[in-house]
Amino acid sequence: MHLMQLPREVLLGEDLKGEVVNVAKRLGLGRKALVLYGKHTKKIAGRDVEENLSEEYDVSGLTVKGATMEEVNRTLDEIRDGGFNWIIAVGGGSIIDVAKLASFRAGIPFISFPTTASHDGIASANASIKGIDAKTSVKAVPPVAVIADVEVIKTAPYRYLAAGVGDIISNLTAVRDWQLAHRIKGEYYSEYAASLSLMSAKMVIKNADVIRLGNEESVRKVVKGLISSGVAMSIAGSSRPASGAEHLFSHALDAIAPKPALHGEQTGVGTIIMAYLHGMKWERVRETLKKVGAPTNAYELGIEPEYIIEALTVAHKIRPERYTILGKDGLTREAAEKAAKITGVI
Repeated sequence: MHLMQLPREVLLGEDLKGEVVNVAKRLGLGRKALVLYGKHTKKIAGRDVEENLSEEYDVSGLTVKGATMEEVNRTLDEIRDGGFNWIIAVGGGSIIDVAKLASFRAGIPFISFPTTASHDGIASANASIKGIDAKTSVKAVPPVAVIADVEVIKTAPYRYLAAGVGDIISNLTAVRDWQLAHRIKGEYYSEYAASLSLMSAKMVIKNADVIRLGNEESVRKVVKGLISSGVAMSIAGSSRPASGAEHLFSHALDAIAPKPALHGEQTGVGTIIMAYLHGMKWERVRETLKKVGAPTNAYELGIEPEYIIEALTVAHKIRPERYTILGKDGLTREAAEKAAKITGVI
């Protein structure tokens, strides 16, 4: 059996803080709602969402400090003690990931209300949580609805939008890795999910000049790409369509670099290198990232070249069960350094 779980509603537009009530009514969600937000996202949109909901629902708010198991368990305690029927996460990846895993473990639905467009977690079933056994991410459920308010997302620093492009463009090498695993390991492969994922990547390449403007239309383009990536993963039943060796590279950097960059920034740079290893047109990837103002090398990431090389040599160990261009033995230091130098990453 192949199970596909998808968001039932996706709203993309302006001034959507008040639409949460209508979405909750249409989906028939229960009377008691818990609003999750961060310290900053509470001011940006969380408080407004909470106030709008309180006119029709029994609402409480909870400030989340980070994507950790401690915060997931604290949220679970709040859900059980308060008897909440559903959650809405107002924030970036950390807030949404906590809501995703807590709602999954509590057996209640959650709505995603992103305040940034920096990675495809806003619509996917995967949650990246520190302090959990998984080294990368854990499978949960996708949101029942995604409400993307362009005006809210536009208030975030442009860096986050550029990082979103990095996460979307990584689909190019992720799908190549998936095809490789299908041919060599006989792994399940969905042509439909792969096509949807690639379409998202091609869309940001085509619209790089629009995205770099950082206006409402820029946000719309990136959000659509991120949501499409999330849906592709739901169709595939795994993160395969949007996560390959470039993501393993990013996770390796998170583990070894003293000060890692944003997830999408690292996967973007990783995509340049993995595209080179695949024999793809890696220059096109680098050109798109340059055009939108995303990092294309170690210096722009703020990470020393030595960590880039080390991450490339250990990335294959992050998820040994996931076959990628790195193979089961990974890259030698010489091969890693050569790839990074040829692509201009170091």
